[in-house]
Amino acid sequence: MEVQDISMGFGERTVLTKANDKSYSLRATVPKGIVSHLDLKEGDYIRWVLKPSGKRFRVEVIPEKSKKVKK
Repeated sequence: MEVQDISMGFGERTVLTKANDKSYSLRATVPKGIVSHLDLKEGDYIRWVLKPSGKRFRVEVIPEKSKKVKK
């Protein structure tokens, strides 16, 4: 696997869709590059933290491994 220098950051763009007709929640697809970089797997969690940054906000994404017990 190729290792990328991401010290300056990188980003990708996705589109939001309604989670369902009875909710105000929206869904977004996690792009392949971010899945790979964060080593995300199905069932893992992502913690979203909104942080003020001057007149803008930044979203910090914190991956959390699922705590599934293997049988």
